[in-house]
Amino acid sequence: MILISKYFFSKNYVGLSLWPFIILKDRSLTQDETLINHERIHLKQQLELFIIPFYAWYLIEWLIKCLWYFNGYKAYRNISFEREAYYHESDPHYLSSRGRFKFIQYL
Repeated sequence: MILISKYFFSKNYVGLSLWPFIILKDRSLTQDETLINHERIHLKQQLELFIIPFYAWYLIEWLIKCLWYFNGYKAYRNISFEREAYYHESDPHYLSSRGRFKFIQYL
C-alpha cells in the first residue's frame, strides 16, 4: 500500500518503506517505477527479518558506518539493505528471482 506525506521527509529523501507501507513525498512519485521497486525490495528485506529486527539491524549498521565514514549520508548509502536495493532497483524482475537474505552479500 502506498501512502503520500510531504511532511514525513527531509529535503533529500522522497520515499520510505515501513512494512507494509511505502510512503512517498509526492503523489507523482507513484509513477516512478525505479523508486517503487527500490522500496519493494526493502519491504521484502523487512519481511524476511520479521520487521523489528530489520529496523534494529538497519540502525546498528548505520551507526557503525557513521563512525567509519564520518558522514551520515555516505553511511546510509553503504548500509547493506540500501546497497542491495540501489543495485537492483532498475530490475523489475529482481524480486521474483531474489534469494532469501541476499542483502548479506552487500555487507
